[in-house]
Amino acid sequence: MMHKEHPRGTGNVLADLGFDHAEELSVKTVLAVKLNELIDKWDLSQTEAAHLTGMRQPKVSRVRRYKLQNISLERLMQALVSLDQHVEIVVRRVW
Repeated sequence: MMHKEHPRGTGNVLADLGFDHAEELSVKTVLAVKLNELIDKWDLSQTEAAHLTGMRQPKVSRVRRYKLQNISLERLMQALVSLDQHVEIVVRRVW
């Protein structure tokens, strides 16, 4: 039986799938997951979430659906801070 060689992943599934700006999109996704968890935990409507975060409701809707291309990292971090979350940025050397 012949074994087929499989390509090795990069550790970033979005990069492996060929997404543009995969690193940034990965970080945005992590922030959006946390934001959506808080919206669900607090049982907020999109309108309520928009009011609390200072975002417009259509932008909250895009976050809820993980349509993150036109939402900045800064905006997602600000939304989390407005929901009483502490956001840290850590810089590490990649080996």
